[in-house]
Parts: sequence; C-alpha cells; structure tokens
Amino acid sequence: MDEHTSSGARSRRPATPLPARVVLAVAAAVVALLLAACEAPGRTATDDRGPAPASPGPSPYGVVFLGPGDCSSRGPVIREVFCRSEKAAATVLARHLGTPASGPPCPDATDFVLHVSETGTGARSRLTTGYACMRNLEPPHPGDPGQGGGALTVVGDCVTASRAGEVTETACADTGGRAPRYRVESAVRRRDRCPDDTELFVSLRGEKPVGCARRSTGW
Repeated sequence: MDEHTSSGARSRRPATPLPARVVLAVAAAVVALLLAACEAPGRTATDDRGPAPASPGPSPYGVVFLGPGDCSSRGPVIREVFCRSEKAAATVLARHLGTPASGPPCPDATDFVLHVSETGTGARSRLTTGYACMRNLEPPHPGDPGQGGGALTVVGDCVTASRAGEVTETACADTGGRAPRYRVESAVRRRDRCPDDTELFVSLRGEKPVGCARRSTGW
C-alpha cells in the first residue's frame, strides 16, 4: 500500500490495539486479495494444422503459456500440460510474437502451428499473442521431409504445381492424383545457383529462399 504524507504536522494519539477477531478478519481479507491478484489470465490456443531457433531450454511451467519446451494437449481447445502427463500430445519447438506470415519461420521439424492468445489485465506472459511451432510427441510427423505436411516446405518435400504458378505440398509416397509431382532437391540463395536440371523453382523461407525441384519419379 502506498504511503501518503501531509505537509502539516499533526499530533497523534497512541494507537489502540484491535481485538483479535478484527485482526484475523483483516488478515483473511488481505490473503483473499493476494490470491485474486495471482489468478492466471485466460489463455487459449487454436489448432491450425492446415497448410529462429528456440530458446535454450523450457520455460518454467505456467510462467509463459506454451513457451519453448512446454507441452500441449490435443483437441479443439489446446491446454498446456506437464510433458509427462498422459494428456501431453505435442511439444513447443519455438514461440514467436505476431503471425506465421510476418514473424520468424518455424523450425523445419514443425508438424503444425498453434495461434496463441492470452487475455486479461493480469497476464504474466511476455508472449501474449503469437504462434507456437509444435511437434507431435509421437509419430506421425507431417513436418518431416516428404510427408506432405508441416508449417513449411523444406528440402526433401514434394509439391504439385498449378497453372497459376502456385504449388501445393503433397506426400512423396502418394500415388494418387494426375498432376506431376516435383521434389525439392536443394535450397539456394538465388535461382541461378540451382542445378541445370531444375524444372521448378519453389519459394521457401529462411536464408536460402529458393527451392530447386525436379520431377518426382517415385520416392
């Protein structure tokens, strides 16, 4: 509690001790206020599995909602759980502010991305709104090269190209569909550094933004 002082000197009478019941009642009220102030804000994460390195270690449980190294449950409403819990389904590889389109890219091993929001005036986390790069604790791992999923297209992934110049990632082992598949063989800084047999250029993220792809013959 802030102390307030007055410019004028006043005489004070000796304080009269409060009855024991009053002291207990005041103490109980202070404890209740402290507990209310420490309540965690509402925090939610939206599972967005459609189509920067992490911090050195996990954040203490509950301090940062879905911080690097933390684990989440599975379902339409994602909750932070202990990684040893039977409800734990995925772990956080990296956590960033902003949106996946404007913020740092997720690690290559990311299986899916969660959009995270934390509300309330008592929010304790510095990362209040952003996204978490997640990896399943157990297979399958759609973010692995060639599996047809994940947050980013990486070397080893396969894509199909449309006439509009857009590409869609697909599993390299997928035998369905009539559109030709291309496998990203390497990543370079500029197009002119791709091999001569490159048939398709794919936009990637990171220090090497150009993917050099050639037609897949069945991997």
